[in-house]
Amino acid sequence: MSEHPDRLLTNGRIWTGSGRLVDSLGLSNGKVVDAGADADVVGRLAGGYETIDLQGRLAVPGLIDSHTHFVRAGLTWNDAIRWDGLTSLRQGLARIRSAAESAPAGTWLRVVGGWHPGHFAENRGPTADELNEAAPNHPVYVQLLYEEATLNDAAMRFLPEADPPGGSIERRGDGSPTGIVRGPGMFSLILSQIPPPDRKAQAEATKALAAEHNALGITGVIDPGGFGVGPETYGPLFDVWRAEELTVRTRLYLVPGGRGTEVEDARRWVEYVQPGFGDDMLRYTGFGEILSFGCHDMEGVRPWSMADEAKADLREISTLLAKAGWPIHMHAIFDSTISDILDVWEDVDAEVGLARTSFAHAEPMSLTSLQRAKALGIGIAIQDRMIWRMADSAALWGQEVAANAPPLRDILDLGLPLGAGTDATVVAEINPWRAIWWLVTGESVDGAQPRAQRHRLTMDEALTAYTAGSAWFSLDESRRGALVPGMAADVAVLTHDVFEPVEDIPSVASDLTLLGGRVVHAANEFSGYE
Repeated sequence: MSEHPDRLLTNGRIWTGSGRLVDSLGLSNGKVVDAGADADVVGRLAGGYETIDLQGRLAVPGLIDSHTHFVRAGLTWNDAIRWDGLTSLRQGLARIRSAAESAPAGTWLRVVGGWHPGHFAENRGPTADELNEAAPNHPVYVQLLYEEATLNDAAMRFLPEADPPGGSIERRGDGSPTGIVRGPGMFSLILSQIPPPDRKAQAEATKALAAEHNALGITGVIDPGGFGVGPETYGPLFDVWRAEELTVRTRLYLVPGGRGTEVEDARRWVEYVQPGFGDDMLRYTGFGEILSFGCHDMEGVRPWSMADEAKADLREISTLLAKAGWPIHMHAIFDSTISDILDVWEDVDAEVGLARTSFAHAEPMSLTSLQRAKALGIGIAIQDRMIWRMADSAALWGQEVAANAPPLRDILDLGLPLGAGTDATVVAEINPWRAIWWLVTGESVDGAQPRAQRHRLTMDEALTAYTAGSAWFSLDESRRGALVPGMAADVAVLTHDVFEPVEDIPSVASDLTLLGGRVVHAANEFSGYE
């Protein structure tokens, strides 16, 4: 991707990171050359630079989502119906009705996560009858987080006679399905019935998803693989990258293909791929968020424990990765899960030496576990999934644990690397500003008590976690995440100054987004820039 040579951003407020605000920013050859007073910055720029008048706006480093399923979501982004940010079920059903009017009869219509009934005025999700009314001639599938999905009659024709492994079908007394299904095994079975777009369409959808990230001020994502991701999943992304049309810096953690083959899959990745391979736009980072499916404690809202066999697989895979110098990023929610993983990693570190290693989620992590993580140099990537799961989590963890989840102040006080993100797009929407709202306020939308005041971040701390903090998780902290000389010229000019009172932080967006100094999004007063 070509980079704009020289630009001066002035007449606004520029947050360079870690609490520093300056007047002007100079960009050249894709990098920051200076940030400070206008006269000083101008003196560092060559002749012929372009001036961008910020018109009093706040500019920040481009945001980096430390944990989001960008690759998987990108394959079907243009075909999926999104309920992100909607405030009523009525609006959601209207979107399904509108899609049905334009799609040929028999075409699947799907809503795969990114919403919660606690955010709806009706305080509930759809019924099968409502989906029938909205789209009687289309199979409709609406998934709520990783909890359950609702199908209309046309979609229920694709249900199996018996429950699949890892899934269940809710049935009436006469054995007929109600339209509610549960479990990853069931979700995967239904979604496999939906014909995927061709590779060209998947590449176009990936570009569209990247553009929506840019419009929110996001210039980087770290993708942890996740369920349903295999080597073939990455093809359309690489097509976009080779065509120099990728507008979000993408970092990849690779995962095993399925349950039972984790050790062999890890061996194959280590044999054929090198972490760090790629360029500033697309790079392999490491392995995770799943090392062994037997170590995956799902959403942390039901009792769970790690079997000895899974722990043995984790030890073997972690040792393999450590010997090869691979970073690890691992899903873990329960503190008991984290403790079991730390047992393994402490041994592996003593025997081999871990490369950069991190946990994702980890909301109920205890101070003891945090101290053990500190000793290993482990980072914690926190996502805003608790916006939707606080009440469910409190019911199992207890109110005191939930009130301190995640333990943000303990993480910062101990000096652990802290990254911020969303876990989009099934668990949450891609909007970073809703995540920042959650980090700052501690609020949720499911009726639970807010997070304890002690564990709420300042805006400066939240932005740091979403920029320099997240860059650590892809080993990019020396290249991006702050607007200081030598760093990437990734900039978001915001619609609102978030250091001033903002009535609705989740409504914040970017009117101008630069990637390596190049405009990748421009709106409103900045629409003339390119």
